[in-house]
Amino acid sequence: MAVYAGDARQFDHPDKLLADGAAQIRARFAARFTEPNLHAQLLQRLVVGNVVIDQELVTRTFPEGPGTIELAAIYEVQNGKITKAWFVSGAKTLA
Repeated sequence: MAVYAGDARQFDHPDKLLADGAAQIRARFAARFTEPNLHAQLLQRLVVGNVVIDQELVTRTFPEGPGTIELAAIYEVQNGKITKAWFVSGAKTLA
């Protein structure tokens, strides 16, 4: 949570609010980090001004079982902290 601003917000791209503020973001992360196989592989990173775009391959346990999903994460950064994050989900593959 050290990289997020206290009033940061996360969205399912383009505008579906997932979490509003540090407490809700922390709760989302806490739930995700209980997954024993959780792993994110950074494939590419692009930085333009105060926007960072990561392409990741995420291994995790979905409700239907373990697998991977391609994810694009778009971060807006102000004063060294993430203030907004948008996530775009790609193809999901079950193991």
